[in-house]
Order: sequence, then C-alpha cells, then structure tokens
Amino acid sequence: MIYRNRKMVKSEDLNGAGKLFGGKALAWIDEEAAIYAFCQLKSKNLVTAALTEINFTAPGNLGDIIEIGCEVIKFGRTSITIRVSMRNKTTQKEIVTVAGVTFVNVDADGVPTPHGITAESE
Repeated sequence: MIYRNRKMVKSEDLNGAGKLFGGKALAWIDEEAAIYAFCQLKSKNLVTAALTEINFTAPGNLGDIIEIGCEVIKFGRTSITIRVSMRNKTTQKEIVTVAGVTFVNVDADGVPTPHGITAESE
C-alpha cells in the first residue's frame, strides 16, 4: 500500500473525548480514496457507492500527523474498489482501516457506465 496523503489532527477534528472524530476520519478517507480512484480510472465522474468493514483500531490525537494509503482491490465493469488505511505517521500504528470503498463511474444522468479499465490495463 502506498501512503500519499498526510493530515495533521487539529482541534476542530476532535470529538468530545478529545480524539480524532470518526466522521472526520471517514471524510478524509472518502476524499483520498476518490482522488486515488479518479487517477486510476482517469475519470472524475465517480460516486461513492459503499464503504465496507470499517475498523477503528487506535485513536488519533491532537497534533498527530496521519497518513492515508490506498490500493485497488477490484476493478468492476462500472466500478472500482479501493482498500484504505489511515495510520499515525510517527508510530505507524493503524487508526482506521476500510476493507473496501467502492466507486461507480456514472454518465451525466447518474447512470452507471463502463469505465473501460481492467486490472490488466492498469
């Protein structure tokens, strides 16, 4: 897995317990996975269809530098599924993992449309 994006946990990213808010972490993950999928398919006409098996394994703390890694696990005819990991850059400890973020390529009317990329053409 390649880690391409880094974020710093700031006070506005914290929940009531003073840890990285899960919703903020998932927003960062969705954004990074989408950018990664856009680059893989050379298309910006993608919509998030599903996030599967989300595991919060460690807290993110104020001031932590976190990094987000992505890798393709499946190319479908109209979709792409990405595995994502968010970890603490210093300790390398995983904070959140998402087994699959699936994006679907859509046309101007929002109808799924083939993207034309396969694992062989990657």
